[in-house]
Amino acid sequence: MSFETFSLHADLRRALAALGFTTPTPIQRDAIPPGCAGRDVLACAMTGSGKTAAFLLPILQRLLGAPRGATRALVLAPTRELAAQIEEHRRALARFTRVGGAAVYGGVAMGPQEAALRRGVDILVATPGRLLDHLQRPYARLDAVEVLVLDEADRMLDMGFLPDIRRILRALPATRRQTLLFSATLPPAITALARELLRDPVTIDVERAAAPAVGISHAAYPVGSELKLPLLAALLRGREVRSALVFTRTKHRANRLAEGLGRHGVAADRIHGNRSQAQRTQALAAFKAGTCQVLVATDIAARGIDVTGLSHVVNFDVPHSPEDYIHRVGRTARAGAVGDAITLVAPDEEADLRVIERAVGTRMPRVTLPGFDYAARPAQRLEVPLAERIAAIRARRATERARAAERARSRQGRVSVTR
Repeated sequence: MSFETFSLHADLRRALAALGFTTPTPIQRDAIPPGCAGRDVLACAMTGSGKTAAFLLPILQRLLGAPRGATRALVLAPTRELAAQIEEHRRALARFTRVGGAAVYGGVAMGPQEAALRRGVDILVATPGRLLDHLQRPYARLDAVEVLVLDEADRMLDMGFLPDIRRILRALPATRRQTLLFSATLPPAITALARELLRDPVTIDVERAAAPAVGISHAAYPVGSELKLPLLAALLRGREVRSALVFTRTKHRANRLAEGLGRHGVAADRIHGNRSQAQRTQALAAFKAGTCQVLVATDIAARGIDVTGLSHVVNFDVPHSPEDYIHRVGRTARAGAVGDAITLVAPDEEADLRVIERAVGTRMPRVTLPGFDYAARPAQRLEVPLAERIAAIRARRATERARAAERARSRQGRVSVTR
């Protein structure tokens, strides 16, 4: 099957050809025809399966003959990076058309976003929080929306966006609209939301058990927690790793790991919710350009990271759920490519890893790195325990208060002498 099968507009076929897209992925093959026919769609699609084009192409096909000057399609995404990625795809697919669009997300100035909303861009891609900020102003109107897309719906609900989504729905017209809901997993909350939003939907792979892409090679490296950093540095130096996306469970660990890799001579940066949008954009740009070999990320911030040819994903911390593992490793082996997923497993994380193995149906080989000293004692700890950090902060503040009191007594003594 080729894209010619879908009877898409010539301008869209021209864009697909320019991008080198000839054969649709399975999700594109199944979702584009009902999407173009105006049907609601509920699709369970793994990361890297091509779902962005699966919903953008039907929208573009629909809007090619629509009047301009009003927002007719709204795409909601959980993170800034994913919203920016979707808008980048829209520009590429719409390059030979007059269909316009804009991305609205936090961490950047609202002015350009306000201008886009005032002129009524055809396709609006947004994170829920920032869109609600704009909807408090009279210039933001969604009363012409004909198509609604919820992308990574499971992650949006994990992030607590359901109340925001309901508020946005109230700003949409009450008339019949087309709704496309894409989710990598279908927990009960997603099923309930689908029943509420969708009318007689075409369902795609909703019975499929969540699983990583077939092109991923999995391996687990047992190691003590205190030796994870030196082992990772040794792996990065000793293997042919073009680029590695490394996941940690907290923002603090992401900072410490990026700094620790730098001390080991590995070019690394980090991306998480406490970094400004400018810092996140700069780190991602350097990673995509290849000037930064390693990008350390938390689960939430990594949504939307789409790097062509990403060779390795590393779980520095074992994820707490199989769904998180699937989302993490899905950053590699995208669109039919191949990639490696490495998990560093401390003794107290073995139970979590076994749960993941049972869920994905894969027994990961346990691997050791030849020549690495597993009995060594690291010079520095990666992460100072929270209790110790709090104690250190309190001690520092007590010292500062004592010094301030001493300075106050000294000033009082000088005043008394003067008098």
